[in-house]
Amino acid sequence: MLSNFLFSQILIAIAICVDIISFQFKERNKILVCLVISTVLISSHFMLLGYWTAALLGLISVARYLSGMFTTSNRIMWLFLIIILVTTISSFEGLLSIVGSLGTIFTTIAAFRNDDKRLRQFMFIGTMIWIIHNYFAGSPGAVIMEIIFIISNFVGYFRYYIKPNYKYLKKITA
Repeated sequence: MLSNFLFSQILIAIAICVDIISFQFKERNKILVCLVISTVLISSHFMLLGYWTAALLGLISVARYLSGMFTTSNRIMWLFLIIILVTTISSFEGLLSIVGSLGTIFTTIAAFRNDDKRLRQFMFIGTMIWIIHNYFAGSPGAVIMEIIFIISNFVGYFRYYIKPNYKYLKKITA
């Protein structure tokens, strides 16, 4: 029989695969669908480890990504930000709850950006915060997942925003 810890790390390994795929898409809805799947796995991972604030923030994130597929409304974003704060306060488990909440705030802002470029930029900040959270939560798989997520995000950002500008600059200066 698998321990909760081992099973949680298996869920993270699957989430890693989905995360790698997510930022190789340019269309924000395809990115968000992948993030829904990944976040369900991540939330389940935190449930198995007994980190309930992080697990609840994950479930809120699933709803947020789903709604982000249909709207980029600032009102809806603010509603989610309020829900995040209420959830963090009501399930407070110490400093990890605050760190997880901050990471979720940035990824919430990301989910409601109109374009994938801003989504990627805010997601980068939120992911850095989640690396810190996952390190102190004692989940090596989750730390690795977030690092891979950042790398995948950067590769996509490079492909769509840095490389084309470099080619353009090279062409006009030649």
